[in-house]
Amino acid sequence: MPFTVVRSDAHRSHHCLELDDTELIPSWEHPGRADIVDAALDEAGFPTIEPHALDQALVERIHAPDYVAFLENAWTRWEAAGHDATSAMAYAWPVRRMAGGRPDAIEAQLGWYSFAADCSITAGTWPAVEASAATAQTAADLVLDGAAAAFARCRPPGHHASRDQFGGYCYLNNAAIAAQRLRDGGHDRVGVLDVDYHHGNGTQDIFWRRDDVAFASIHADPLVEFPYFLGHADETGDGPGEGFTKNLPLPHDTDADTWFTALDHALGWLDGHGVTANVVSLGVDTFIRDPISRFRLTADDFDRLGARLRDLATPTVFVMEGGYATDELGDNIRRVLTAYDG
Repeated sequence: MPFTVVRSDAHRSHHCLELDDTELIPSWEHPGRADIVDAALDEAGFPTIEPHALDQALVERIHAPDYVAFLENAWTRWEAAGHDATSAMAYAWPVRRMAGGRPDAIEAQLGWYSFAADCSITAGTWPAVEASAATAQTAADLVLDGAAAAFARCRPPGHHASRDQFGGYCYLNNAAIAAQRLRDGGHDRVGVLDVDYHHGNGTQDIFWRRDDVAFASIHADPLVEFPYFLGHADETGDGPGEGFTKNLPLPHDTDADTWFTALDHALGWLDGHGVTANVVSLGVDTFIRDPISRFRLTADDFDRLGARLRDLATPTVFVMEGGYATDELGDNIRRVLTAYDG
């Protein structure tokens, strides 16, 4: 029997805009992505459940309470300020040598709490974000209850969301919430393996000074790829977290052999840190035909990835992240999960 998929239809309420090549366009991260994955996993016979209600206290162990309150209330405040646009998006950000504190205006707080002009907030954003985080929490609960693995079909994704900023299509960090749930449930040390094409800057930020979560990421070199400002190999953690972050940046056009060598390195590194449960940030935008990414994995390589992840040999929560070649997205996710399931 395939392992359980946790998912919610609340994601359909969130339609994002992003700034792309000087134009505002409908986001590459759109509701159809989740629907395509759902159809593929239904066809493969994966059982599904709805998420349980989100634990606010859990979320606030990962994210700053003022940030969570901002996300929950941003759209209401945007409308109250007299805006009639269908999306709220920042147009000014605090940058170097702008040291003032958080401003009061919703227009300014959109910049204070974000780091990129690639995701907006709409009337349906918070319900989708809340359900996505609850999906990750519920998948972790399944593992705590004895399941060998579970898949959180999260949308919107989460690995770019830091403790107090959104960006990269991400608002709450689903993988970090799942990892914290596993910690709270009794696992002394949890591993987070991020295989998305883009660096999980938010996950790194959240666990940067912690030694109870080991974070490993394989991603495109931030010198040339979003999110640009984090993800270098010399970033290894700070204070108690020193040595608990592992970044494996790779150049554009990385092929499967090179990528899987990095994966072997990451798996060995996690094993060496004595983790007893793992969260996999499962982005499949490493695919050769992904429209906004530049690695060269093929569909067959996702079978190989799923089989290789069995070597984690720990209870594992899979959390959906990126993947924008929508025609192949469902099949690529299915391949990982069915190969892992054996």
